[in-house]
Amino acid sequence: MTIHALMETANAMVADGKGLLAMDESTGTCNRRFASAGIPQTEEARRAYRELLVCTPGLAQYISGAILFDETIHQRTTTGVPFTKVLSDAGIIAGIKVDLGAQALAGHPGEKVTEGLDGLRLRLTTYYSMGARFAKWRAVITPGTDLPSAACMDANAHALARYAALCQEASLVPIVEPEVLMDGDHTLERCSTITHELLLRVFDQLDRQGVILEAMILKPNMVLPGLSCALQPDAETIAEATVSCLLRSVPAAVAGITFLSGGQSAEQASARLNAMHQPRFSIRRPWPLSFSFARALQQPVLAAWAGDDAHRTAAQAALLHRAQCNSAALRGEYRSAMEDA
Repeated sequence: MTIHALMETANAMVADGKGLLAMDESTGTCNRRFASAGIPQTEEARRAYRELLVCTPGLAQYISGAILFDETIHQRTTTGVPFTKVLSDAGIIAGIKVDLGAQALAGHPGEKVTEGLDGLRLRLTTYYSMGARFAKWRAVITPGTDLPSAACMDANAHALARYAALCQEASLVPIVEPEVLMDGDHTLERCSTITHELLLRVFDQLDRQGVILEAMILKPNMVLPGLSCALQPDAETIAEATVSCLLRSVPAAVAGITFLSGGQSAEQASARLNAMHQPRFSIRRPWPLSFSFARALQQPVLAAWAGDDAHRTAAQAALLHRAQCNSAALRGEYRSAMEDA
């Protein structure tokens, strides 16, 4: 695939009021969510749930791409159709999570670095042959009194950049995901400072590795206070902090930015995304802002399904509703009244 084709794919991922469905939870994470909902933690249950997601009628109206996990990209519907083909036939681009998770960073207690570069070139080639056209790699940064360290940010920025270069070599659009976690009591201002410094380091490494920014997607956190912070600002304040931070940190050449939802509720994520698409913010930013939500799209779906296929239609309606709400937010048209519709 040429760089021009990669750019076309990246642009399609953030076009037309659409966003990404992140359904790339690891087996352990998926099992924990199933356990909390009283759902059996089996491979078949995971397959059935993910089939429900990818087969939701009308999903392509609001979703441009779906990020899959290794287990999921190998799975098929009950009639034997690969999930990647179901997505492609619906007009949704299939993607794949390729990192192998965050591990303790040697010499830096409380900090982590994401692993998975060994053997990645071959895995990317295999995933491309299976129908994937983009990939994702997540780095997690923990705020604290003296955290994150420069060493932690540099290690993760370097890994993200090497991953992104390998993706473009393999004809896959890289989603670069540096996430400042919401855990803790840090303030909005502290999150902004960390996010700004982290992004500067990430883009320095991307440049050093020769990554073409027009053929990549950034998936950052919104600038938010910690979940335990006493001061929780409104959506407009968060939008101002987030857009301002990104303008100071992200080159204009980047194809698009798709926010992760982190620990936000579905409604909070939609309201904050909506605030960023009001005219005073839209005229300031050079790149499209969209969403790449996991829990903020799936939590209501999992609650509606509860492991019972008799609830499949209701669960798919819940997914379509959340996707529609976030699509409306990309036009600045989301309203809380939509939750009562």
